[in-house]
Amino acid sequence: MPDSSTSAPSSIDASIGSSAPSGPAARRRKVPLARPLRHARFRNIWLANMVSNMGTWIQTFASAWLVASLSGSAAITSLVQTATYVPVFLFALLAGVVADAVHRPKFLFYCNLYMALCATTMALLVGTGRVAATPVLVLTFCLGIGTAFIWPAWQAAMSGLVEAEEVEAAATLNNLSYNLSAIIGPALGGVLFGWIGPGALFLANALSFAGLLAVYWTWWRERTPQPAPREGFRERFVLGFKTAFGCARYRRILRNVCSVFFATIAFASLLPVFVRDVLRMQSGTYGTLMGCLGGGAVLAAFFLPQLRARVDKTGVLAGALAIYGSMLVAMCISRSLLVLAPLILCGGMAWSATVSTLNAAAQLSFPAEIRARTLSIYLFVMSGGYAAGSLFWGQVADRFGVRFALGAAGACVLANALMLVTGSRRNLL
Repeated sequence: MPDSSTSAPSSIDASIGSSAPSGPAARRRKVPLARPLRHARFRNIWLANMVSNMGTWIQTFASAWLVASLSGSAAITSLVQTATYVPVFLFALLAGVVADAVHRPKFLFYCNLYMALCATTMALLVGTGRVAATPVLVLTFCLGIGTAFIWPAWQAAMSGLVEAEEVEAAATLNNLSYNLSAIIGPALGGVLFGWIGPGALFLANALSFAGLLAVYWTWWRERTPQPAPREGFRERFVLGFKTAFGCARYRRILRNVCSVFFATIAFASLLPVFVRDVLRMQSGTYGTLMGCLGGGAVLAAFFLPQLRARVDKTGVLAGALAIYGSMLVAMCISRSLLVLAPLILCGGMAWSATVSTLNAAAQLSFPAEIRARTLSIYLFVMSGGYAAGSLFWGQVADRFGVRFALGAAGACVLANALMLVTGSRRNLL
């Protein structure tokens, strides 16, 4: 059981860490990747979410390339990632408290409806033909607000739809869904951007929410009872904050999440500028390289269960960071697509291992009744790293060049891997 320097009510203290099996044997047990799909509700949400993820990737591609086309500045282009993650940083803690107090299917239905309306508004704006970078960034920020409120409720709900030992496999499946879409979405965006324009791509994102809305509506109409919170808003917020930061193990996870995501966001923030200014290629190449990252993440989903059965979580994370950091360093050296494509494919495998390992560790740290609040703190720290990193690396790229920025970010990721293997962050997970 993790140490806790700040006490919480005994019912919470007794169940921290009990949602997952403990001990070396439990940690190494192999759970088949497809096992969580035997739960019908998880399966339906997973499939609908994959379609929505495809729309998200199309939106991500179209927004980044559109802003890169409207502005010659790497710092301005990197603001697309900043606008995506700053709302999560601002609202994640509030969202976690809300998610533990509301009927989650109903809440998720309205959040997804809001995001569909934001995407429709962006499509209509671009359709006028008088679009500029600023309104695109503002609407990206609005979509980020929806993401901020969805994530804690969604992750808490999804981990509650499978058995405790299946949570890590479910996290890998969710990354698989996201990254299957990451292959198709950017590829479609790269082909269609110059043909039908960004407005149609934004509309496709709006339509992609239809499946999730249908699933959440059905779940909502079943009127599954949700326990009423026994505490007020302030008490729930303080309890979640104390429980998360009172756990030494969780504090170690949060420190690693912040430093890892601060460095790794350089890839997503600077890839449009890298393609435009270093490779001197067009949107199709950008879509292809984004698809390579997603393709690697898809491949990783099939060997991660075997790897986790043989290697402890800290070892998996350290190895993944070493590969991802090496990819970023190599990008600052090579300009050949024949070299870059397989490099980014390997980076995608490493990225899937990184995200699913950290995410599963966070989900399994606390019991269900407080999980959304503690996950919101994880998301708060993650988005803070993303937002600060995208601003920082954009400025570095404008001052010293994109290749230097990617190399420096890669060095930071490698430093994180080194700290894991040398013992300064051992027993992280």
